[in-house]
Amino acid sequence: MKNICEWENCSEEGKFKAPIEKDNSKKFRLLCLSHIKQFNKSWNYFANMSQTEIEYFLKSDTVWHKPTKKFGSADNFFKILWNNVLDEKLDIFSSANFKSYINTKKLNQLEREAFSILNLNENSNWDQVHKQFKVLVKKYHPDKNSGNTEYENKLKSITLAYSHLKKLYGKK
Repeated sequence: MKNICEWENCSEEGKFKAPIEKDNSKKFRLLCLSHIKQFNKSWNYFANMSQTEIEYFLKSDTVWHKPTKKFGSADNFFKILWNNVLDEKLDIFSSANFKSYINTKKLNQLEREAFSILNLNENSNWDQVHKQFKVLVKKYHPDKNSGNTEYENKLKSITLAYSHLKKLYGKK
């Protein structure tokens, strides 16, 4: 079934939608090609609006005409979420939760080697990893060992292992 152009005294097929109102409603009329061109030339969404109304509309359009809240406002969703994360109210970064994450996650060969180099078992939490790293750095530091290259190479492997576990635990 063909739709007929809704322009007065036109019998062409109406294929193109033309809005009836400015309120972004679903109300439209169907026009043929020649009449939609004529309609578009004369259409002015901002007709009968003051300069202030036009500016308000354009500013509001940047947020899809939805109300926004300042980041600092008390009920801003992202601020509440961020504060919960910082206060660890969501408890996603606690060592107990992360330890269970490590236990359920299959460790790859590099991760297993990293624990081995630091003389730790694979269930160690971040505090244990960090403490052990400090102990080993003090033990194998070249300044403590008269510049012995054997200790220097051991320290390099410890540092690489620590860096790898740092990524595993999500530390910066």
